[in-house]
Amino acid sequence: MPRIFNQLKASFALAKASLTATFRSPTSVVFSILFPVIFIVVFGSMVDNTAIHLKIALHPKGDTTNVIYRAISRIKAISIDNSLSPSGEANALKKARLTAILDIRQDTSQTPSPHYTIEIATSSASKAEAQLLETLLNNTLSSMNREMFPANRSLASIETRQLPGRLYRQIDFILPGQLGFSLLMAGVFGSAFLLFSLRKNLVLKRLSVAPVTRTYLILGEMLSRLFFHMISFLILIALGYYAFHFTLANGIWTFLEMLAFSLLGLFIFMGVGFIISGVVENESAIAPIANTVTLPQILLCGLFFPIENYPHWLQAFCHILPLTYFVDGLRKIAFEGAHIWQIPHEVAGLGVWAVLIGFVCVKAFKWE
Repeated sequence: MPRIFNQLKASFALAKASLTATFRSPTSVVFSILFPVIFIVVFGSMVDNTAIHLKIALHPKGDTTNVIYRAISRIKAISIDNSLSPSGEANALKKARLTAILDIRQDTSQTPSPHYTIEIATSSASKAEAQLLETLLNNTLSSMNREMFPANRSLASIETRQLPGRLYRQIDFILPGQLGFSLLMAGVFGSAFLLFSLRKNLVLKRLSVAPVTRTYLILGEMLSRLFFHMISFLILIALGYYAFHFTLANGIWTFLEMLAFSLLGLFIFMGVGFIISGVVENESAIAPIANTVTLPQILLCGLFFPIENYPHWLQAFCHILPLTYFVDGLRKIAFEGAHIWQIPHEVAGLGVWAVLIGFVCVKAFKWE
């Protein structure tokens, strides 16, 4: 009785061999795990850039014994540098190392109560910071006026009401981007180089006459990438969660949904790698073509800074890239606590890309 060939078992064997080859490849480990870890540590360790930090100096002839100076020195967003000489202050101001130089002097005009003039010397090098400084000083003086002259009527008053919400940290923006970076590099570069190597060494040609079908061959490669991605995914999430307090809105369920959502991205980026390996004729052409595909997505898909920072004409292009759908979806699942069925826009976008990439991938696949 002839023995029935087990396609699934063959697929797992191919996956095991491919995974071993991936771990032996320095390129795969560096781009998929090491680089994202470095980025997460660097950006996660950065001081919160949403806080205002303004550095000022005082004019040597300014009055530092009055109530105005004491109020300014208590503003947390302002630090006063007393170590500079007059020429050093002017030089630092021109080089944007100082926001402004303040000159506080008492008004000598006849007034019933003390009155002071604050002169702000700034430069075009720190124009935005100078505007923030002026706003802070105006707010401080308004508060002091209300305390000293409570009888003065005002046109309106401001009341602030704070609603409950999660604290949004920098790591909540950076980590999903690095997960996308890891998956993109592992999928495109890993698959392209490995599949080309298998075809060049005639391994695929031998497999073409073996009982294993093309579908199960691709399945084996996908399983290999899936196992590798799970390992890198666990490392990056654990680092972000335990070291930098990355938000997992629904705990372990959020983690599992992020992992499941990654399968769509994995299929797309692996498909791109398969297409590249099928169209190139020599190995030296893989890296330039892969970089042409990956670099624009890394720069334009909001991995390191929001897409809203780009011009409006470019944002439309950014929003249709597969990595944008993927990273936006991860951020919504992780921080907002959205479930996969609650992000239909991102799922549909990745679904369309998956169909297109899958069709081209089958057409571009070659055994030799």
